[in-house]
Amino acid sequence: MELLERRRALVEERLVEVVDGLDPETLSSEVRHVTLSGGKRVRPMVTILACETVGGDRTDAVDFGVGIELVHTASLVVDDIIDRSELRRGTTSAWAEFGHGPAIIASDGLLGEAFALFSADPKATQVVAESLVELGVGEATELSSQPSNEAEYMTLARRKTGALFRAAAELGAIAADSDPFTVETLGEYAERVGVAFQIRDDVLDATADPSSLGKPTGHDAALERPSVVQVTDLTPAEANERARSQADRAIDALKTVDAVDTAARDYLLELAEFVVERER
Repeated sequence: MELLERRRALVEERLVEVVDGLDPETLSSEVRHVTLSGGKRVRPMVTILACETVGGDRTDAVDFGVGIELVHTASLVVDDIIDRSELRRGTTSAWAEFGHGPAIIASDGLLGEAFALFSADPKATQVVAESLVELGVGEATELSSQPSNEAEYMTLARRKTGALFRAAAELGAIAADSDPFTVETLGEYAERVGVAFQIRDDVLDATADPSSLGKPTGHDAALERPSVVQVTDLTPAEANERARSQADRAIDALKTVDAVDTAARDYLLELAEFVVERER
């Protein structure tokens, strides 16, 4: 765990540098509010661990990891506006704190800073651009024509959650100057982890005790969100089995990668296990 905390500290330090460098101060303050208010930093950790797994230096992946965290945060700002959610990570959401206009500008600022970091490598820019296209299609689908069966739900989960996870891992491989096969395989691993994460998240929202989960439940049903237990015939137990299947396939993909740093790879394997076993 100490090694993970060191990696997380690298991300946090660089995040602060990027946010503090924003002008004007008003924008910096708004971005600071949404970026430095907490978060697990799962995606940047995937970026760094993927880089190390294939023999790269963690410091070479930090900017890409920070960039994907900024993209993720920008998407959360928009999600909160759509959902009319007044809380995010235990604090006031951007639109509730500053208003809709400033929140949208903060989201734009986050994306701008992210792509400035990705611009160091055209392959990185392409990977993230493709993930944002997927995310945008997923968001639009959710609002206009919600999925009505398991296959459609899985496509939505891949686009809304899996795409950014995929980008996170591919960025790490790119930072390590990996070959296309390795980039793709690490991307497959992370995409399946993201889908498993989303399925488990839906199940917890529908079934967990709020006091155990640490946040209110029933959010998906209240907002008529296309949760796996709302739009498919799967029971919560069956949905958990689907998450387990995605995690197993993620692990299988990761094991085909030629790992130079097996300790980093093992952390990625643990992540695949964690997303389906977590209780909050």
